[in-house]
Amino acid sequence: MKMEKVKRYVIFMVGIFINSLGVSLITKANLGTSPISSIPYVLSLNFPFSPGNFTIFFSLLLILLQLLILRNNFKPEHLLQVPVSIVFGYFIDLCMALFKDVQPGWYITKILCLLAGCFILGIGVYMEVLADVVMLPGEAFVRAVVFRWKTEFGITKIAFDITMAVSAGVLSFCYEKRLYGVREGTIVAAVLVGFTARFIGRQQVIRRSTYPKEKKK
Repeated sequence: MKMEKVKRYVIFMVGIFINSLGVSLITKANLGTSPISSIPYVLSLNFPFSPGNFTIFFSLLLILLQLLILRNNFKPEHLLQVPVSIVFGYFIDLCMALFKDVQPGWYITKILCLLAGCFILGIGVYMEVLADVVMLPGEAFVRAVVFRWKTEFGITKIAFDITMAVSAGVLSFCYEKRLYGVREGTIVAAVLVGFTARFIGRQQVIRRSTYPKEKKK
């Protein structure tokens, strides 16, 4: 039982690192960043803090909103999102540094970079759900909404991402008087990441039903 929990935490940590890779790759496509990171990214363009730093600040806000939504159902273990958010923020800055030489020039290469980032991020989101130990505040906020209003996770995730993208667009107009840091890639990611996580989850269900467990002898 203990080893099983360790395994789940390992899956989770790998998942959030994969998330960071996906977010960074999407950002490097220079077509707008991922929806969940769009607000921190736009703020980082206008204030002397890194995208990872603003991700931490924004994550703390989402944790507070979960507390307001869940109320008595907000459990002490949900506070584990705080250290996880800090790790995720530093992972983002690390991955941005790792991809510093990734500068796609042609539009088609930007699209390919964007699609690869969306796929990677979708895998990371699925791994978070699969681990079922702690979730990043973005996905945990979606789960809180699902719990409170009985909606479907994949669809709610898409709606949440679109809301983040629109909010980031409003912020960019407020600071830059133009749409900056949010582009067509942000909208593409808003749709594809949720569908990717949902698709992978369904494929796993299909595989488990196709290959039944062996009978005990």
